[in-house]
Amino acid sequence: MTRPAFSSPRHILAFDSGIGGLGIVRAIRTLCPAVSVSYLADTAVFPYGEQDDAFLTDRIVSLLSAAIRRLRPQAVVVACNTASTLALDALRASCPEMPFIGCVPPIRWAARTTRTHVIGLLATRATSTRPYLSRLQTLYAPDCTLIAHAAPGLAACAEQVFRGHPVPDEVIRAEIDGLFTRDCSAQLDTVGLGCTHYTFLLDQLRAVSPPGITWLDPAEAVARHTATVLQSLPDNIPAPEPACAWFTAEPPESSALVRALPTYGFDTIALWDAENATHPA
Repeated sequence: MTRPAFSSPRHILAFDSGIGGLGIVRAIRTLCPAVSVSYLADTAVFPYGEQDDAFLTDRIVSLLSAAIRRLRPQAVVVACNTASTLALDALRASCPEMPFIGCVPPIRWAARTTRTHVIGLLATRATSTRPYLSRLQTLYAPDCTLIAHAAPGLAACAEQVFRGHPVPDEVIRAEIDGLFTRDCSAQLDTVGLGCTHYTFLLDQLRAVSPPGITWLDPAEAVARHTATVLQSLPDNIPAPEPACAWFTAEPPESSALVRALPTYGFDTIALWDAENATHPA
């Protein structure tokens, strides 16, 4: 896809529980460098994959509704698989005029890629057990065997790697071992990333997994869909907000985090004030 041209400024809000969505931000900036991006990470309750569904749905809808009122984006990228599979319908019902772009497990892509018809998904506990995943398999991969493996500690490993701290191969190998110990694992040839955090571990995942595995990272596909949505918007829109990375709680090792942010278009971090977010200026 060639870089899209916009006749007026575009501003999006990208949302995740931590730094995982920054991989999608990077893909969006590569494809659409003129787009202004605000980033909101709900670090106060990270990791999302281990939280209660009802609590998360209410929190995501409340938090993003406030952020939309305050930051006035033209579109929202829910750059989090857990949030997307859980709350997209509720978000669209709450803010019907706002385009939401979700990030869902790449089951359809895996079904198109596999040669053996045995596909894998590496995800959080919440994503790997949610009915949404079963619906995706029924719709897009009915002739495939799906090995869905929950890796509860892998998002935290990605947070460490993002901050410049190496994670030993044996730790990564232990997190993903469940993909390769099932009865049909010998035929597994394609694995999709079902958590945006895992993009920062992709090289290591390839290195520690058996040979012949194709790993699928949906970040570029989400970026292309975002560009298509932005091209469909009207031109009479307000000037975009300055790019800013917001966090709902002080993230661990914030100085190391800040050092990594310029690659993604941000110079510093800001604490999301719930009171001000609820009552925007």
